[in-house]
Amino acid sequence: MKVLRKIIEIDEELCDGCGECVPSCAEGALQIVDGKARVISDNLCDGLGACLGECPNDALRVIEREAEDFDESAVEAHLEEAANKAENRDVIFSGGCPSAAVHTFVPAEKQVRANTPAAGNAPGELTHWPVQIMLIPPTAPFLKGADLLVVADCAPIAYPTFHSDFLRDKVVMMGCPKFDDADAYVEKFTDIFSSAGVSSVTSLYMEVPCCSGLPMIVRKAMAAAGTDVPYEEVVLSRRGEILAPADAS
Repeated sequence: MKVLRKIIEIDEELCDGCGECVPSCAEGALQIVDGKARVISDNLCDGLGACLGECPNDALRVIEREAEDFDESAVEAHLEEAANKAENRDVIFSGGCPSAAVHTFVPAEKQVRANTPAAGNAPGELTHWPVQIMLIPPTAPFLKGADLLVVADCAPIAYPTFHSDFLRDKVVMMGCPKFDDADAYVEKFTDIFSSAGVSSVTSLYMEVPCCSGLPMIVRKAMAAAGTDVPYEEVVLSRRGEILAPADAS
C-alpha cells in the first residue's frame, strides 16, 4: 500500500555511479544499475538518509512522496537472499579454497621490528590476503576506496623491485588472462567497481600477446560498472623492463 512518507531520491545527473552510498544502506535498498545509484524497491528504503553523507556529489536527498510503505520483513528477506547469493558466488570464485579467508595487515616496512633486517632485504608492501583475483570476494573490506593494482601473474617475477615500485599503498589482485576464466574476471571486477568505490586502477602486464587480455578485462568491467577513475596501463618486457605505458584511452 502506498503512503505519503520520506524516501531517498537520487539525482541521476549528479550521480556518477561511484557506489560510495551502497555500503551505507543497511537495508540494501541501494544498488548501482546501468552506472547509476538506484533505490531498487521503495519498500526497502526507510527514508532515514544514512546514505546522504557518503555521496561525494550530493546526488542523494530525502524527499516526501507517495511510496510503498517501508517493510522490515521484506528487508530481512532481501538481505538474506543477497547474503546467500554472495556466499554462493564467492564459493564459486574461490572453489571453496580455505586460503580465500580475507585478512588485512600492516605492510612490513611499517611494522616496529625488534631486529634490523639483513642488508639487502627490502621490506614487503603487501597489506592483505588473498591476492588471486578468483579468491578475493567483491565485499572484501580492503577493496573499499582502494588504489587497485591488477597484475598479470608473471609480472612480479619479471620485475625484481615489484613491491617498492608498484605495490606500495596499493591493493593487488593478480591472475592470468590466458589460463583463468575471463568472463568470471569481468563479472568480479564489475561487482567490485560497482560497489567498492575504488580510487584508481593500474593494470600491470607483460608484452606477450596472452597478457593483453588483462587490461581488456579491466576496461570492460569499468565500462559495465560506469566507473570513471584514474586508470593506467604499464607493460613490462620479458626481461622486466618498463616499456612505454600503454594508451589506456
